[in-house]
Amino acid sequence: MSLPRRLPVPALLAGALAVVIAGACSRSEPTPAVATTPVATPAPEAGKPTLGAFGFDTAGMDRSVMPGDNFFNYANGQWVAKTEIPADRSSYSSFTALTEKAAERTRAIIDESASDKSVTGEARKIGDFYNAFMDEAGIEAKGLAPMRAELDAIAAINDKAALASAIGKTLRADVDLLNNTDYYTDRLFGLWVAQDLDKPTQYSPYLLQGGLGMPDRDFYLEGGRFTELRKQYQAHIAKVLELAGITDGAARASRIVALETAIARSHASQEETNDIKKGANYWSRADFSSKAPGLDWAAFFEAAGLGKQDSFVAWQPKAIAGISALAGSQPIETWKDYLAFHALDRAASLLPKAFADENFAFHGTTLNGTPEQSPRWKRAVGAVNTGIGEAVGKIYVQRHFSAQTKARADELVANLVAAFDKRIDKLDWMDPATKSRAKAKLAGMKVGMGYPDVWIDYSALQVSADDALGNSQRAAEFEYQRNIAKLGTPVEHTEWYLLPQEVNAMNLPLENRLIFPAAILEAPFFDPNADDAINYGAIGTVIGHEISHSFDSSGALFDETGRLANWWTPEDFKSFEKACAELAAQYDQYKPFPDAAVNGKLTLGENIADVAGLATAYDAYTLSREGKPSVTLEGMTPDQRFFLGFAQAFRAKARDAALRNSLMTNVHSPGMYRTETVRNQDAWYAAFDVKPGQARYLPPNKRVHVW
Repeated sequence: MSLPRRLPVPALLAGALAVVIAGACSRSEPTPAVATTPVATPAPEAGKPTLGAFGFDTAGMDRSVMPGDNFFNYANGQWVAKTEIPADRSSYSSFTALTEKAAERTRAIIDESASDKSVTGEARKIGDFYNAFMDEAGIEAKGLAPMRAELDAIAAINDKAALASAIGKTLRADVDLLNNTDYYTDRLFGLWVAQDLDKPTQYSPYLLQGGLGMPDRDFYLEGGRFTELRKQYQAHIAKVLELAGITDGAARASRIVALETAIARSHASQEETNDIKKGANYWSRADFSSKAPGLDWAAFFEAAGLGKQDSFVAWQPKAIAGISALAGSQPIETWKDYLAFHALDRAASLLPKAFADENFAFHGTTLNGTPEQSPRWKRAVGAVNTGIGEAVGKIYVQRHFSAQTKARADELVANLVAAFDKRIDKLDWMDPATKSRAKAKLAGMKVGMGYPDVWIDYSALQVSADDALGNSQRAAEFEYQRNIAKLGTPVEHTEWYLLPQEVNAMNLPLENRLIFPAAILEAPFFDPNADDAINYGAIGTVIGHEISHSFDSSGALFDETGRLANWWTPEDFKSFEKACAELAAQYDQYKPFPDAAVNGKLTLGENIADVAGLATAYDAYTLSREGKPSVTLEGMTPDQRFFLGFAQAFRAKARDAALRNSLMTNVHSPGMYRTETVRNQDAWYAAFDVKPGQARYLPPNKRVHVW
């Protein structure tokens, strides 16, 4: 639910997209690279696999590696060795490849509207949004003029009430609590409007911590490499202020970093943020003044358009209180410098080239190791998707999503749901009463396939062909107003939160609903005519993963209506937590760097969904094969093709800086370790004759099954 539509995806898998579902709740998932229909194979493009007869990249394997020693390298070793990460990306994967394909298709759609001056309605807005972004000469000529009103308003702040109003005016619905936990917002607070945790029929506003220009509190508080990063961030701030003609930039930058460091000290950690029970704090308007004194909350809420809202969910109360105290104690001049810098940095891509280049130099290269900025057309497509994406999505679906694909995907989902239901029946540690509730939740699950039934109406959004920054700001304001307008109205389960042209998937635990956009439901991820083993191993595991999120360490806390409610017996939940602890400990052992390991607790929900999703997909594939002969293709049995299809789905490479950031902030484990969840699948051992003594071998009593 990134608002505005900041496509959610894991830093490791897709750089600009995200794959996540906070803490194990609603999650956006990167989906695999897999099978394609048997066709004549053209000369391979750089970085793309040469597919065999059944759509599997046998050339990407490294058969010198034993499957039981390192299954990721066995399945992907040659691909890793020969694939270069594109210069404009911090990582590359099968998932990224399909994302690039979707971007090219989206560009073609946008180009038509941009070049045809006769189009009207949403098509005209699409074209004008794109043309404004692409008008580099016009943006350069305007300089900072489009920012002048905002900067002048910041300069005019003269007391604490005015400061609170200014902060309130920056509030946007640009965070997604349950689908993008590695989010960070440079606005002091973030707002998420969603179904209430206790009352599924009404919406609530969730207020979240923000205020940092770097990804996480640890970037400000830890030593080691972060010490140098802080120096580089301070230099970046000074440079941005210098470009804007603001004097004494170095001293101002020092004060801004000191302020953000104080904000970081109040922030909840990633693990705390992902703890649903810790986040369910209901505050009235009056509570803010007593529990979080310092900020003029009346002025803040009035400026934010929330003056009549009485009830909020304060997700990170310590951070809200800490930020409020700083608003009351720190000099107004420091706050004005802070607000001016972030206004400039936030708008950098829509300002003269020097600002965009400086922004990328820090956020792209310094933080993530990306050597080159993406071509302007890619950034323009991203801007259009963020601002008016569903208008583009309507056309995308008409051109690139067939009824055949939808029908086959619906069939796969039905098979996977049936397989998960059977897995519930077989649980020997679960009481019949708890099983009944679990099965009721599964039976009530709704699935959206391809595109929404109800589209966003953009008729009220003003778009100009010569106002790139204004278009972005008005789109963010439009999205904010669209969201706060939900407050006080009955909950509707029609919004998609993802775009049809987005390569992603999502579980919405508050709504007991799954979403699979059109762009992920095609080759190489999914092909209705491809080998079933590959389809089930790849997209089948992704579907199973999303189903499993409803029963992971956070999803299991929600009942069939989406209410935060305990439907477990105490004994059953203890058994579940024991399995969770074992899985967390397993992932704690994975170390991509000598000094940095996977955080098993942070990634627990995703790891549970991987274990259960893969097992469910295997069960569904086995059921689909009943009565069919076992056919070996290119020397691979059906079970081997299933697990290899899964492993190649999560093939990925990342630059060191991006991978380190991912370990700290991403609720997904790196792709190579997600692949190693095969260690918990009994069928994998039989398929590849994995024996004791091999590196990835686990004794049967150490394999974690969870569901």
